[in-house]
Amino acid sequence: MIRRFHEAKIFDTPSVTLWGSGTPRREFLHVDDLASACIFMLEEYDAEIPLNVGCGVDITINELARMVARITDFQGQIEWDTSRPDGTPQKLLDTSKINSLGWKPSIPLEIGIRETYEWFKSHLVNNADLRL
Repeated sequence: MIRRFHEAKIFDTPSVTLWGSGTPRREFLHVDDLASACIFMLEEYDAEIPLNVGCGVDITINELARMVARITDFQGQIEWDTSRPDGTPQKLLDTSKINSLGWKPSIPLEIGIRETYEWFKSHLVNNADLRL
């Protein structure tokens, strides 16, 4: 999404079309939070029962798309191709066990997307037309 909205902004494309209806819900976790959870479990967890690692919160794909559009400053329309599949209606982990042990993620989704977008822009060395 980041690349698609960025390119649409740069090339002044009036809309971005995404698959499905935008209603499925997904959970996102920043890679740094995953690393933090792995270190936490190595240091603090000794049981054989696996733990789910996630943020415990989900958003719709539509909400995610609007967030990415806002962060990339895409001003056009978001369209949904409902002839394409939505996939599973919801993917959300039960993180109550790891949370009860004292671990919680620290990077909110919007901050993670902003950081990823900045990284993305700084690594566009092969296509100068897409740089800001």
